[in-house]
Amino acid sequence: MKNLFLLIRPQQWIKNLVIFLPVFFGRAILDSHAMLNSFITMLAFCLISSSIYCLNDIVDRNDDRKHPDKQCRPIASGRVSIHQAIALIVGLFSLGLLALVPLGTETLPTAGILLAYWFMNVAYCLKLKQYAIIDVCIIAFGFILRILAGGTAADITLSKWIVLMTFLLMLFLSFAKRRDDVLRMNETGLPPRKNTIRYNITFINQAITITASVTLVCYIMYTVSPEVIAHLNTEHLYLTSIFVLLGLLRYIQIAVVDKKSGDPTKIIIRDRFTQLIVLAFGLSYLFIIYIL
Repeated sequence: MKNLFLLIRPQQWIKNLVIFLPVFFGRAILDSHAMLNSFITMLAFCLISSSIYCLNDIVDRNDDRKHPDKQCRPIASGRVSIHQAIALIVGLFSLGLLALVPLGTETLPTAGILLAYWFMNVAYCLKLKQYAIIDVCIIAFGFILRILAGGTAADITLSKWIVLMTFLLMLFLSFAKRRDDVLRMNETGLPPRKNTIRYNITFINQAITITASVTLVCYIMYTVSPEVIAHLNTEHLYLTSIFVLLGLLRYIQIAVVDKKSGDPTKIIIRDRFTQLIVLAFGLSYLFIIYIL
């Protein structure tokens, strides 16, 4: 049971919190119906994404056995059989779809987005992750589907700037993660992924710089957008851009100076500075739209 629990990677479920972004940016946190639907959608995505993790570990089992960290994964180490993993995939996939039933009229459109996410990631696991740039774009687009599902379930129309910013931010994090792969390849001479040979430090550093810069610009454009100002009834959101800038700079510091950008989830869970910036951003944003 412990190995099956490790296989579904519950620590990665934190990524699905982005499903709550529509209610956060849409000033709907106090709307119990929107919050409940967002929670249900997050639960469904947790189950579906775990089924993808199982598939990924089946496909990568031979490469994982050569990796100093991934060789301990349940399938690569032989503690979980392929048949057990396939049964788990079917179970998680079925439960993920069933979890959406309580959404009522929003069940079918949200399920459609969920299925698009699942099939896209199946293609990613089986083939597309072998292609540089395409791999990080698919990861970033997966987060777009998450927030679209959250917006659909909560019946909230997303700002185009938030959609674009989410894609760019996740692209930034994905490139930072690939930087860790390149560093490992340079040290050992062995690429952790098949597409790592199509990246190098110069390219990764430039990609990180570009995506971070455009992410910041997108967020600023969001805060000064006329429709956002009218909807939230405030012209002060631009002040929260300070925390977005600090967050990006901190992550670049972790990637370039500390060289520890291999797992964004661990950074968010363990790095106190990053947590403080996220907390300050969230509180300042809520203060501006609800109190100021």
